[in-house]
Amino acid sequence: MSTDSRGSHATSSSTGSQPPVPVDDLVESKHAITIGGKEIRYTAVAGRVVLQEEVLKKGQFKGLRPKAEMSICAYTKDGADPSTRPVTFAFNGGPGSSSVWLHMGLLGPRRVVMGDAGALLPPPYGLTDNQETLLDVSDLVFIDPVSTGYSRVVAGGTPGEYHGFQRDLESVGELIRLWTTRNGRWVSPKFLAGESYGTLRASALANHLQERFGFFLNGIILISSVIDMGTIRFTEGNDLPATLYLPTYAAIAHYHGLHQERALEDVLAEAEALAAREYPYALAQGSRLPDEERAEMVHRLALLTGLGEDYIDRVNLRIEHQRFFRELLRGRHQVVGRLDGRFLGSDPDDGGERPTFDPSQVAIAGPYAAGLNHYLHSELNYRSDLPYEVLTDRVQPWSYAQFEGRHVSVTSWLGEAMRHNPHLGVYLACGYYDGATPYFAAEYAFAHLDIPAAQRGQVTTHYYPAGHMMYVHEPSRLSQSQALAEFVGNWSRAG
Repeated sequence: MSTDSRGSHATSSSTGSQPPVPVDDLVESKHAITIGGKEIRYTAVAGRVVLQEEVLKKGQFKGLRPKAEMSICAYTKDGADPSTRPVTFAFNGGPGSSSVWLHMGLLGPRRVVMGDAGALLPPPYGLTDNQETLLDVSDLVFIDPVSTGYSRVVAGGTPGEYHGFQRDLESVGELIRLWTTRNGRWVSPKFLAGESYGTLRASALANHLQERFGFFLNGIILISSVIDMGTIRFTEGNDLPATLYLPTYAAIAHYHGLHQERALEDVLAEAEALAAREYPYALAQGSRLPDEERAEMVHRLALLTGLGEDYIDRVNLRIEHQRFFRELLRGRHQVVGRLDGRFLGSDPDDGGERPTFDPSQVAIAGPYAAGLNHYLHSELNYRSDLPYEVLTDRVQPWSYAQFEGRHVSVTSWLGEAMRHNPHLGVYLACGYYDGATPYFAAEYAFAHLDIPAAQRGQVTTHYYPAGHMMYVHEPSRLSQSQALAEFVGNWSRAG
């Protein structure tokens, strides 16, 4: 199968000024990796799959119409029994992110080599075999939502149609159904893996796939989870994020030496206790809080966060996260990373209220973009002149029309999926230095998940001394890879 220079096919039906009818342009290649002395031979398939929708006229089916071309990269172990071999569908979040991070950082058979906070490697970076790849125990399908990666709407289509919660959910769900059907995997153990906004997508998808297609999963992997946006959005009248971010602020302050010789565990325990009890009470009191109690709260917050008492008093006890990243190390002329508070950078204006960039994001972006573009073109032989959209703002504004008048939450969706599928397992991963999806907010959301008490043991939570992409921290990557392999193995049982 050959492709033109754009990575798409023209067909004989395209004439004159009519755009070519899009067809799948998947490229297959054979590979092998040795893990623990054992060789695994596998097939990689990279390219774009055309999504089509039914055309109805007066209620009658008239055919299928192409709507979007979605890029994927799939890995299947050669010779495996599909009835016992798991398959994991993975994606990142954003919205506006491709699947490059999970693909090239944690799960795939090749991974980026970039160094870590304080010891970043210089360009041009590199790739190496991922000896801990999840391919050892599961086939893998990485999905780029519309407008990310190489995924695009068809010629004449409207990209904004897919830039929202519901259409995104439907398109990713349809791609999963299509791949599963075409590859004969309906009887395989099946998993979803999402990161960041991808955890919100995965949680809703679990329910959507069940209701729409009767597609029941064995497990969901949620990395840097946010299933209730109300826990992290600093909006007027919502004090919840201020309290739930407190342990993360304390962890970041500890990492940068602002807690002297105290152990991280002790600092987190104190921050969690304050965030769970006295702090929410103090914020709820507003102007009714007595002066002496307010002064005591200012003092305790300052000790935990590393911020000055005067600053905490001036922001009325409510520490917004972007302002924290700018304020914490202002005296050192440094800003703290949002995705990973271990990373540091500097702004041209030390008097700014918020950082002008995220040091952790820019540190990660270059190595992953270089690795992915090289890998697809030179190792998987997929050719396209389109730019691979690693992380794009083209999807903005993102529509949450389904949640009009209330904050965005899929806790009810995930709860229903678990109640209707009592065998569904959930792996939850949290980074202590993650300033985008704080771990205490994830704990809060899952504590409010409406499932029977007997099912709460089906949610296993893992914590890592790293940030949002905790796998850039090598000890965390190794630990997480082992935990994921065990999770998939444990939840792949039949019946």
